[in-house]
Amino acid sequence: MSTRRQAKTDRRARIEAMRAQERARKRRLRLALLGGGGVAVAAVIAVVIALAVSGGGSSTSGGTSSAEVLPPGVTGATTTEPAALTVANTTGISGVVAYDTTGWPTSSNNGPASRALGHNHVAGPVKYSVTPPVGGDHNATWMNCGVYDQAVPNERAVHNMEHGAVWITYSPSLAASAVSQLRAFFGRQTVLNPSGQGGSRYIDLTPYPGLPSPIVVSSWGFQLRLTSPTDPRLQQFVNKFRVSQQYTPEYGAPCTGGLGTPLQQ
Repeated sequence: MSTRRQAKTDRRARIEAMRAQERARKRRLRLALLGGGGVAVAAVIAVVIALAVSGGGSSTSGGTSSAEVLPPGVTGATTTEPAALTVANTTGISGVVAYDTTGWPTSSNNGPASRALGHNHVAGPVKYSVTPPVGGDHNATWMNCGVYDQAVPNERAVHNMEHGAVWITYSPSLAASAVSQLRAFFGRQTVLNPSGQGGSRYIDLTPYPGLPSPIVVSSWGFQLRLTSPTDPRLQQFVNKFRVSQQYTPEYGAPCTGGLGTPLQQ
């Protein structure tokens, strides 16, 4: 089997494995409820009522959570990514910086030989050559997409981008009014469900220290620097790259069922 065909087969196997894990989790939940009889059902109802009264919980229609849980960081040996190779911007969006993603998504030619962004799963931290990252090696477990008011681990956000997410990052010093505009922008985006495992906006919105501009929007292999949340190129970028069959390395993979609880999904 050729290297490209094997890589494509491996990628499909990973996606199918993720889907199987999610189906198994749902089955275990149903069995737990049935096995516990009336007590379990009553407990679930009590939790639902408590969430409704407190205004907690989240939903894919723009719900907010009163208890943000950040996805955990990673520890271990550090992987240093080679310098990402820039290529010509053929996206039609001015200002976009494009990086070599040779072989994505139809086959996998990535790695040092071709200088394209890597896509291996590694256990420890990753030192990326681009701030914020636009792809590369990452942790094996993604995070739940959504709005977080604190910085999140690069290694999990990069995994989300491999699944088709767009990562909107902003400087922690950005004015509160501008952050509110970004959150409103997030809420206007449609909920998508290419994985069939639960809808998501496939967007991460987080602060990020040390940005080269007030706002940076990234997808796998592409990045755009902005100074204002009202710049029309922000929507153009999301429209072009979010869960795109052309640009997403693992199209059909979920942005739910991972780690963390965002303030808004």
